[in-house]
Amino acid sequence: MTGFQPGIPQPGEYNPFYETYIGKSRAFADPVHKLKEQHDEVLSLFRHLDSQKQLFRYAPGKWSAKEVLGHLIDAERVMTYRAMRIARGDQTPLPGFDENTYVAEAQTEHCDWNELLEEFSHVRHATILLFRHIPQEAWLRTGTANGAPLSVRALAYIVAGHTAHHLTILRERYLT
Repeated sequence: MTGFQPGIPQPGEYNPFYETYIGKSRAFADPVHKLKEQHDEVLSLFRHLDSQKQLFRYAPGKWSAKEVLGHLIDAERVMTYRAMRIARGDQTPLPGFDENTYVAEAQTEHCDWNELLEEFSHVRHATILLFRHIPQEAWLRTGTANGAPLSVRALAYIVAGHTAHHLTILRERYLT
């Protein structure tokens, strides 16, 4: 299963809401390899933020860098749970989630920074292993999440594209 390239998800395999993330990851022939690269990229960008930068918000009502990191962790867990269920042939419709509620309820601003970085690292390693071990025929399986079709391969690209999206925002609005 390592080295297998699932191909780029096609319209109809995902809710159009995810097009932004799919678009950011279309250039990756191997989404699992990109997930590995992003592990180090995320840690190198976040690791050296001091406490002031961790709590910085570029505008009122926007998430702090700490909250962005917590959001990346939560969203990745939700997406990989969906991928596992669909890859295993589970056709039970899966619910959506409200990322703003998750961020507020997680209260990551009270979490230890190094533990959040460690948590991201563990979650990302689990994500990489999950996708590396998905059987070839399961990559094209489609289930339903938040009332729309969603394929396993789309989920791999969504996770990578979602991370890329937030890294761009971090660089442009938090680290300038």
